[in-house]
Amino acid sequence: MIFFVRFLKFLTSFVLAALVAGLGVAAAYAGKWARELPDYRQLDNLTRSLGAETRVYARDNTPLGSLIPKVGEQAISRTLVTLDEISPFMISALISNEDRRFFEHYGLDPYGLLRQFRRLSQGENVQGGSTLTNQLVKNTLLLEEYNQARTPDRKLKEWMLSVQIERSFTKEEILQDYLNTIYWGDGGPVELYGIYSAAQAYFRTTPKALTLAQSAYLTALVPSAGRYFDYQAVRPVMKTLLSRMVEDGWITQAQADAAWREKLQPRGWQVAYDGAGNITSAKLVDRTAKELKAVTSTRAPHFMGQVEQDLVRRFGRETVYGSGGLRVYTTLDPKVQNAVETASREASGLPPGATLAATIIDPYTAEVLGMVGQKLYGSQPPADWNNAAQGQRQIGSTIKPLLYTTALSTGLRQDHREEDRPVSFPCPVGCKGGVYEPKNFEGATTYRNMTIREALDRSLNLVTVRLADRIGLQTLFAKIRQVGIPPNDGTGLAAALGAVETTPIKMAAAYAPFVNGGSYRAPRYVTRVTNARGEVLYDAANDPLRPTRVWTPQIAYLGLNLIQGVVNDLTEAQGGLATRAKFGEWPVAGKTGTSNGPKDFWFVGTTPLYTGAVWVGKQKGGEMPTYYYSGYVNAPIWRRMMELAHTGRTVTQFNIPPGIVFDNAPDPQFLPNVKMAFLDPRYRDAANTATEAQAPPPTVYRETAYSRGGEDPTTTIIALDRTTNRLATEFTPPQNIVKRRVYIEELPAYAPDPSPKPLPDEKPDPDALKAARNEGGAPEAQEQEGPPPAQAPASKAPSQP
Repeated sequence: MIFFVRFLKFLTSFVLAALVAGLGVAAAYAGKWARELPDYRQLDNLTRSLGAETRVYARDNTPLGSLIPKVGEQAISRTLVTLDEISPFMISALISNEDRRFFEHYGLDPYGLLRQFRRLSQGENVQGGSTLTNQLVKNTLLLEEYNQARTPDRKLKEWMLSVQIERSFTKEEILQDYLNTIYWGDGGPVELYGIYSAAQAYFRTTPKALTLAQSAYLTALVPSAGRYFDYQAVRPVMKTLLSRMVEDGWITQAQADAAWREKLQPRGWQVAYDGAGNITSAKLVDRTAKELKAVTSTRAPHFMGQVEQDLVRRFGRETVYGSGGLRVYTTLDPKVQNAVETASREASGLPPGATLAATIIDPYTAEVLGMVGQKLYGSQPPADWNNAAQGQRQIGSTIKPLLYTTALSTGLRQDHREEDRPVSFPCPVGCKGGVYEPKNFEGATTYRNMTIREALDRSLNLVTVRLADRIGLQTLFAKIRQVGIPPNDGTGLAAALGAVETTPIKMAAAYAPFVNGGSYRAPRYVTRVTNARGEVLYDAANDPLRPTRVWTPQIAYLGLNLIQGVVNDLTEAQGGLATRAKFGEWPVAGKTGTSNGPKDFWFVGTTPLYTGAVWVGKQKGGEMPTYYYSGYVNAPIWRRMMELAHTGRTVTQFNIPPGIVFDNAPDPQFLPNVKMAFLDPRYRDAANTATEAQAPPPTVYRETAYSRGGEDPTTTIIALDRTTNRLATEFTPPQNIVKRRVYIEELPAYAPDPSPKPLPDEKPDPDALKAARNEGGAPEAQEQEGPPPAQAPASKAPSQP
């Protein structure tokens, strides 16, 4: 007996100690979980931000569309509504199905908890029994935790937050937030969240107009949106729900019977019923019928995509898709956009399998006024990929005006002459026989010493490469970097023929300095951004970025005059490359371009009002038939979009700055009735571009047997120090040594530099080393230009990288 009493006391003490210890451990964990809980007061802001909508407007303040919120990378469709905007049938159906004691508990339903503890004790998964408040917490405050691996404390956190929310929010507020956050399935481009999206997707109606039968159907999808694909399985769930609503006093039996007999037709289904409401047949005829669009408007989708990227880069995703949304005012001109779209739809005669990109910008502000990134067909939505802003393509001869104008800025004139004869350059890497030998289109060569004005009119590669070598490749590279077109590494002199990749929108911006007096501005899509309260977040008028001065106004005009010549100097019969770009009385300047293959066709041009670019090619790259030509394909597309954009505008002329004089071209037999623009001698300082220090020095070329492929006994090959243009010595770094063929009689001029040798710790300029490696050029970009013969042989140039 005494032993039993002692044992009972020990057991009681042990149980009490264990209970105290358990309570202590529970308190410790509860404190830890409480510290980890998100702030329940964020619920209201969070639900509102998930329904935020960023509205986008054109420059005339007409709406372009909306950028809808996203969860991670997935677009969602969610429009917030109030309880007053929801059918009472929907509200009562949801309560009867999901939480019958919603108005009686304080976030936790004791009956539901008992069921869950019983399942836990039996080793079953915890399911069911959650209140609407629990589900709201899970869909908002604990959404990230529920998207990750399960943890034992997750459910307890949900319960703790539910109690806090019930103490701080009314039942109506909780119910409204819940109805706006329920997931209702896949909507194609978007995920369906909230009752508004569900009503739109499944019945193309508003939440306020939902019938009792429609409300019961949507409620049946709440536990599993995948039930949509088995309508016959949903019907028994609906019948049970209608009976529960009658039991709970929300509806009468007569209403339930009428709802059961309603011939419900969810989007995508064809269902037949008998008179009693039973299904006689049900067939899913269109699995995509309930899809909703990610953007509420299809106006200028490629432009909208660039606006979205710009906003996310500038403000971050949280600001763009949350915080009440933004109001975004863009540069798009609806009239110009319609012009670009019309030209794209009307474009005919494209090479088989080709698409296009086209854009128009304001050359004085670089504001993008219109853009299409694909060939448009009728009212069909275009493919998502935007070739105008995303497609990096070799630009061919459209780079030549930038080179020729750079040459003018170093002090050369339009009547400067270069030889149109074969020429070779050492090419240590990637060239057949270690020699880079550019050729004119189809190998045609005039063997004349011609003006660079005529050479650009005819887009002659041999003259172009000689000119690039004269001013220095690095001088050209420095200039094209200023206009937003960085050269590709390792292209060498082939870059002067277009072995450089960029996008149509950047090419249009690179040509804008010709018109605006020599200043470069990066393309711009957005002019002003405010938040939902009207507070200004961005205003382009206050943008601290200033334009880059590329050329003086005088040099910019000389370049403009050059590309006016490309369009106007020669008729098509005389070999004019861009005559088909002319329209009306408007002055036009521009340049065609064709990359090797041919693969990429270009026309980039300008009027005094607008600057634009058109690219044509295959989406995934690849060669096109050689009998196509950019002057025949691209120039008419450019002309069409420009003539539509200029409709109703008064014809104006290009502005001529002071310091420009004109004179007849020196070769009237080749350029009849052409007047060239020159710098007035009093403005010679306007040509202010210095050649880069690491650029190769000017080289004099003569026609020799060697230049035609043979040997010339009057010449020899020497090793030069590229940084001094003198014979290399034992002190010359190997990377600075280049091979040149010179006349023997000229050897004394290349005597080694008598200056002291470099100290042992001196290192060569890395830019000079890179220039030396690139000097020889790459075997690509033998620019194909000019109308090809009827049966032109296919090019064997390497594929575009």
